[in-house]
Amino acid sequence: MTSFTIGELAKRAGVAIDTVRYYERGQLLAPAQRSASGYRHYTQTELKRLHFIRRAKSLGFSLEDIRTLLALSDNADIAQVKRAAIDKLADVDQRITELTRIRTGLQTLITACPGHGRAEACPILNALSQEDRHDRTFP
Repeated sequence: MTSFTIGELAKRAGVAIDTVRYYERGQLLAPAQRSASGYRHYTQTELKRLHFIRRAKSLGFSLEDIRTLLALSDNADIAQVKRAAIDKLADVDQRITELTRIRTGLQTLITACPGHGRAEACPILNALSQEDRHDRTFP
């Protein structure tokens, strides 16, 4: 069976060595086998797991979500994996809605601002200074 040092594993997975150590401490990766001289040795299993973690992170899953997905994949509970993906999609949709609201508010403020003049007349600064506006779109 092919084994990798921590540096080789990190390079193949496209992560930093510290990331591998962090995932080990966080129990996303099993502790590496150690050689007699104390060097960590990893297998294809850990490389596959690192690829899984990277892909899941790129889809917006948190490390806690990933830990759950890994446990579900170990138990082959596909229904719960699908539920986790549905929940993540709902979260992404909610964030897109919020970011769209923020974008619209910023566009409105930018359009209203002449980009010159006195600070007291700046629509951006005035909108940000108003109280109780945190839950509405500016201005």
